[in-house]
Amino acid sequence: MSFINRLKARWNVQKAWMVWVILLVFALTGFTVMYLKKFVKPYLGEDWWVDMVYYILILPVYNLLLLFYGMIFGQLKYFWAFEKRFFQRLFGRNK
Repeated sequence: MSFINRLKARWNVQKAWMVWVILLVFALTGFTVMYLKKFVKPYLGEDWWVDMVYYILILPVYNLLLLFYGMIFGQLKYFWAFEKRFFQRLFGRNK
């Protein structure tokens, strides 16, 4: 079973191109967060605790960007479900 087929099965998507789009959305979101850091970080300082605060505060921004890129690339349904699962695990709300 190929890498793409395994991801199709794991992510429950129908087509191989959908896997590539999902990977692209994750990549663009991560790149955008790292790109934004170089503009925000100089205003916050160089202490170690500033990095910790940044990583905590960037979580909602990352999630919003993930939904935004998912919407642009036509995969909002997948990423909305992904976000719901993520927050259910994060806050311990099981069905």
